Order: sequence, then structure tokens, then C-alpha cells
Amino acid sequence: MQFGLLGRSLAHSLSPEIHAAFGSYPYALYCREEADLPSFFADRSIDGFNVTIPYKINAYNACDALSETAKRIGAVNTVIRRKNGTLYGENTDWFGFSYLAQRCGVSFAEKKVVVLGSGGASRTVQTVAQDQGAREIVVISRGGKDNYSNIAPHYDADVLVNATPVGMYPDNLQSPVSLDGFDRLEAVLDLIYNPMETALLRQAKQKGVRCGNGLAMLVAQALPAARLFSGEDLPESLIESTIAAIEERRHNLILIGMPGSGKTTVGKLLAAQTDKTFFDTDAMVEQSAGMTIPAIFAQNGEAAFRGMETEAIKEAGKQLSAVIATGGGSVLREENRAALQQNGIVIYLRKDPSKLARDGRPLSKDADAVLQAITSSTSTTIRASQRKG
Repeated sequence: MQFGLLGRSLAHSLSPEIHAAFGSYPYALYCREEADLPSFFADRSIDGFNVTIPYKINAYNACDALSETAKRIGAVNTVIRRKNGTLYGENTDWFGFSYLAQRCGVSFAEKKVVVLGSGGASRTVQTVAQDQGAREIVVISRGGKDNYSNIAPHYDADVLVNATPVGMYPDNLQSPVSLDGFDRLEAVLDLIYNPMETALLRQAKQKGVRCGNGLAMLVAQALPAARLFSGEDLPESLIESTIAAIEERRHNLILIGMPGSGKTTVGKLLAAQTDKTFFDTDAMVEQSAGMTIPAIFAQNGEAAFRGMETEAIKEAGKQLSAVIATGGGSVLREENRAALQQNGIVIYLRKDPSKLARDGRPLSKDADAVLQAITSSTSTTIRASQRKG
């Protein structure tokens, strides 16, 4: 038997890891251009496959028979090749999104639901919301009657769901909308799972709104697919254990603290013990600039260094399964905190200011003056990290 995932860009796919947790069947990645789809669908050596963007509607049209759920949604994400070679299409995203909403304590009954995006994922969200008795469902698209330029009449939404790729790796820290004005929101769900905290979810957390990313949906939708592939009645408990394992592996560990507090030393030890990749944002700046940080301060000033530091932090923050040691003043900027926290858990290394090494560390020369500001920003960062956990 042979199974796998069909898509256009699959370099960062978690599907092989998920299906390995669910069964022992072979599972491959099939990166295909649209012109290659007819020959792929006709390949009888492939017994079944999942489908990701942008081919869910192509798969729907290629199937000889469809489940009732797939018919209602108008898209297929799981295909089984029957013994006679014909294709049967199912949509397990319905189960996946329902699981995500339930896991986050979100009910659509009698709610006004705003869905960002009009593609296949949006169709799934709309169908689940409709099935649960949503009072009103509004779809926001770039060219539709309800679009991003006239979204204000829908600020009274109870639930907002992002079914677009805006904010997804590698375009981290972008948001499809600002939540300013959405004062009645009870929940925000983002189907993106890389990064783990999108800019949209960060806004929701800052507003104290219940929210969740798309990892639970991704893992949950794979369970009914795995049941079809394996023919086994796999337990639903596999979903949570698989989510936990993926989160533990993917989470970054972010080390913050004053210069000289041991972030680099501790970071290297942590990386070795956790099998994560080590990044030092100060070293990244020095490599990019071709000079030491004291030299950057002396020749170009602190503002120039802070700009370079932010670029290094944005690049490091995009990574997954990393240990990141930051510069002492990195947490002073909100954009730095957002970049670090999107995939990370913050660890604050404390050290008595009187014991900090100050030679070659511009910030530490005025440690007593800046410590209070950094401590305040650090506390904000730690509280946000605690809310994430």
C-alpha cells in the first residue's frame, strides 16, 4: 500500500509526522504542479492521499464518488482509490475544524461568524458554522461584496476565523485584519499553524479574546483519514498526544536577560540537551555587519544597531525547534517581542546587576539606568508567554 499528501509546496509539511503517529502505512509527499494532476490522479500505485492547498477543488472534480460532507463543502482533502481504480473523495477538514473549535471552547450557535477568505478552507468553516446553527455567516474576500475595505459593518462579529494564508511562514508577523473595532469578539481562530502564534492571534491575546491556531485542526483531520487508509478504528486520544509531541518539538526556547547573564552559555547547553538548533541574535548581527557590536555602536550609533537587531530577531523568530539567545535590550521593542513569542517560550535569566560584566557591552555600561526599563519589558514578555502556555 502507498499513501501520501498531494500539494504544490510541501517542504514544511507535518503530515508525515502525524500519520507516522497514527499508523505504520507508508506515507510520502507528492509535490505536483497543476499540469501534472491528471497523471497523478490516474496513478494506480497510490492507494490514497490527502490533499492540501491549492488542489482540494481539483481533487473534488477528479473523484468518481463523493461523501455527503465533501459534496456539501465542495472540496476534497482525502481520496481513496477503490479496487476498481475509481476515486472516492472525503472531506475530513469538517471534523478537524469542529475539533479545533470545541477544543478552544468555541460554539457557533446563534453567533455572527466572520470568515476571512473564500477558498476551500473557508467553505469548511462556513459549513461547520452553519451546521452548528450560526445566526449569520459573513465571508470577507478581496473582491467580494464584503471585502477588507468595507469590513467595518461587521465589527459586531462574535467569532472571527482566518481561512487565508496571510501571516503564514515565511510571511510571518502579517495580519489579514486589525482587530481594532471588533469589540464584541468572543473568539478568534486562525487555521495557520506556522507560526504557532500569528499576528492575528497575538492581537486576540492582547484583547483577552479566546483563540487558537490551526495545529489542532491539522492533527484532528488526519485521524479520520488515517482510519480510511489503515482500515483500523484508531482512538481519538491519539489527537491530543500527537499535538503535544509536535508542540514540544517545534517550540523555541527564548533566553532573555541583561548582557552577561549567561544567555549564550546556557543556550548552547539547552540546544545540545534538547536537540534544537542554537541561534545567537548578537552573533547574527555581528556576522551581518562584519564588525563587533561595540564597533557598531561606536561607528553607527545605537539606533542603527537596534534596527539590525530587529532584523536578526525576525529571522531567528521564524525558526522552529530552536534555542534563541537574545541581546539584553531586545525586549525593549514590541516588534521584537512579537517576533520572538510567535514560536517560543520565554526564559528569563536573572543575575545580580553588580555582577554583570560591562566591558565590551554598551548596554551594561549604564546597567543601573536601563535595568528598570528592561525589567518592565521583560515582565510584559513573560506574562504574554505565560498566557500562551
